[in-house]
Amino acid sequence: MIKQTLQDAINSQINKEFFSEYYYLSMAAYFESEDLPGFANFFKVQVEEERFHAMKFFDYLNERGGKVNLTGIDTPKTDFESPLQVFELAYKHEQYVTESVNGLMDIAIKENDHALKSFLQWFIDEQVEEEATMSKYVNQLKRLNGNGHGIMMLDRELAQRSFVPPVK
Repeated sequence: MIKQTLQDAINSQINKEFFSEYYYLSMAAYFESEDLPGFANFFKVQVEEERFHAMKFFDYLNERGGKVNLTGIDTPKTDFESPLQVFELAYKHEQYVTESVNGLMDIAIKENDHALKSFLQWFIDEQVEEEATMSKYVNQLKRLNGNGHGIMMLDRELAQRSFVPPVK
């Protein structure tokens, strides 16, 4: 049976992952409304990734004999000014998630829960990739400086992205 402090922390992370899914869906909706289907696709893939992350924590908590406690999800931002702003917000959000996962690891270390530490290592590695991806597109969009041709080229690139669930 998992300790209550760890159960509470994992439930909090589950909620954060589901909020991330919702937040990225809001970003996808913005890009759909701007007729940028590739950008929308990028964030729809992010939606699938965040749901995968939430369910990975969900399943882990159940496997450890804990109780999943789903709570309300905050309303995400829905008004955006530009593709650059969206990616800047997404990058900031990924930094927040990284901080949260690192905090969860700190609790696992404090509680000396080796199984949770092992489980969390995948998320720590994943967050390095998530931040790098968002940072890359922030930098590219800054270089484009709103250039329509460049935005359309990036839209075509982002349309190619697909979700492939990692092997557990």
